[in-house]
Amino acid sequence: MTRVGTPIDRSTPTRWWGLPRTVDARVVVLAWASFVIEVVLIGTGGLVRLTASGLGCPTWPECTSGSFVTTPEMGLHGVIEFGNRLLTFVLVVIAIAMFLAVVRLRRTRPELFWLAFAQGASIPLQAVVGGISVLTNLNPYVVGLHFVISTALVSITARLVYRSLNGPRRPGTLVPGWYRTVVEALMGAVAVTVLLGILTTGSGPHAGAGESVQGGKLVRTGFDPAVIEDLHAVPAFAVFALTLVLLVAAVRLRISSRWVLLLLVVEFVQIAVGITQARSALPVGLVGTHMVLAGLLVGATTAVSLSSHPSAGRDAVRS
Repeated sequence: MTRVGTPIDRSTPTRWWGLPRTVDARVVVLAWASFVIEVVLIGTGGLVRLTASGLGCPTWPECTSGSFVTTPEMGLHGVIEFGNRLLTFVLVVIAIAMFLAVVRLRRTRPELFWLAFAQGASIPLQAVVGGISVLTNLNPYVVGLHFVISTALVSITARLVYRSLNGPRRPGTLVPGWYRTVVEALMGAVAVTVLLGILTTGSGPHAGAGESVQGGKLVRTGFDPAVIEDLHAVPAFAVFALTLVLLVAAVRLRISSRWVLLLLVVEFVQIAVGITQARSALPVGLVGTHMVLAGLLVGATTAVSLSSHPSAGRDAVRS
């Protein structure tokens, strides 16, 4: 049975340092922090790639032989790569804080507990894949896998934010079956767009690092950049078209369209940046922006999917 809007027990004063017993402002803030840090890590990871700093720290887990930190001899590339690794510790702190914030809610709000657990458990996996990318001389497919994990984490933390704001999912749906089918098609198109975007980057001039060479050539995926770029555009425009369908449907069905509108805004910017970068020789700034927008695209798509199902409210208790 689900009780909506269960009042918070105020018989015992709540102190900021105590572990939350309900979804309060601390839980919401940490959920947002979890999402933001994952998007920021996509941005800093892109900076590493776009400045050819992927081997700024040429080994792993050390930065260089005999040192876990960058050295003056490694120059700016070493600083950029080490800075990206250092940001992982910020993620660890936030993930631990998020987990502690919901550990007492594991019975009443199990979805928050498991989402926080998934975020924390993925950090070692992400670190290991990052290490393998260095040890394999920035193999573009390993680097691509690193980005896939990052976007998956964006989706997980977007769910964490949504559930902390709206409560657990209730049975049923808020939309007709055909609308839900369009949402699922949208999610599939977004996944294909991101995967082809990874292959596009791995085939072009920003594949990883100038030092990543085999046989005197920069390591690439082997695909023709022009061809893979055109293929990448197909699902991207499909995503845009499906989002327009959802927006028109939401208006006609008189259901909330705020998340669809947010997704549409992200897509407008993403398409504009994508077209501009393709026509201007792929400037580093625009490519980096495009990568960050890919993370926001995944986050907004996740919210659109979740919003098609009813939620019980932030303070709902399952019993």
